[in-house]
Amino acid sequence: MAAKLEGKIAVVTGGTSGIGLATAKQFAAEGAQVFVTGRRQDVLDAAVAAIGPKAVGIRSDASNLSDLSSLYEQIKAQAGRIDVLFVNAGGGTMLPLGSITEPQYDETFDRNVKGVLFTVQKALPLLADGASVILAGSTAASVGTPGFSVYAASKAAVRAFARNWILDLKDRGIRVNTLSPGPIRTPGLLGLAGPDLAQQQGLLDDLGTKVPLGRVGEPEEVARAAVFLASDDASFVNGTEFFVDGGEAQV
Repeated sequence: MAAKLEGKIAVVTGGTSGIGLATAKQFAAEGAQVFVTGRRQDVLDAAVAAIGPKAVGIRSDASNLSDLSSLYEQIKAQAGRIDVLFVNAGGGTMLPLGSITEPQYDETFDRNVKGVLFTVQKALPLLADGASVILAGSTAASVGTPGFSVYAASKAAVRAFARNWILDLKDRGIRVNTLSPGPIRTPGLLGLAGPDLAQQQGLLDDLGTKVPLGRVGEPEEVARAAVFLASDDASFVNGTEFFVDGGEAQV
C-alpha cells in the first residue's frame, strides 16, 4: 500500500513533543519530508533524532516574525515548497477571571493567535496549490473550563481563521482545517498538574471521567487524524473543525 504522504513536503511547528512530535513521526512514516520547529535547540535535536532521517529541525519561535521569515527562507532553499503545514505551536496557562494578568493574556494570544496568523501568512508564497493547512484547535473553544477562558478564546480565534481563510485561498485550492483534540496525554497537559506524578495521574483520571470513551487520548491518535487531513483522502474536507476528543465536546 502506498504511503499517504509520499513525496510531500510537510512543516510541523512546535514539533518537539506531544502532539507535534507524534504528528511529525507519523508524517515521516507516511513518506513526507518533515521540517519541525522548536524554541530549544537541545529538545529540537532530540526530536529530529526520534523522527528519523526524513526530518529537518529548524529553531524558530512562532510568535517572532523574524524567526518565521528565517524559517521559510531555509525551507525554500532546501525544499522549494510546502505541501502540508501543521500549525501546532502554542500553549496556555490557567487563571480564573479576576486573576488574569496582561502578561498571561499577551503570551497566550501571541503564541496561539498572532503566531498562527503569521505562520500561515508568511508561508503563502511557498504553499503549493492544493496544499493542506491544519490549525491546532482545542475542545476548550467549545466547552467551558474554569480558569481557562483566555486559552479558550485564543482557540476560538483559530477556529474563525479557518472559516475565513478558505475563502481567501479558494482560487488556489488550499484547504484549511482545524484539528481540535480533547484531553490528550502530553507534557503540556501533565504540566498543568505540576511535577507530582500522583497529581498528574489524578488529573488524567478526572479528565477521563468527562470523556464518553472513558479515558484521555494519546498523541498518536491525534497524529493519525492529522495524516488524514494532510492527505488526498481529505481532498473535499475544507474549513471544518475535526474533533479528536473521544466525544467530550459532542455531548
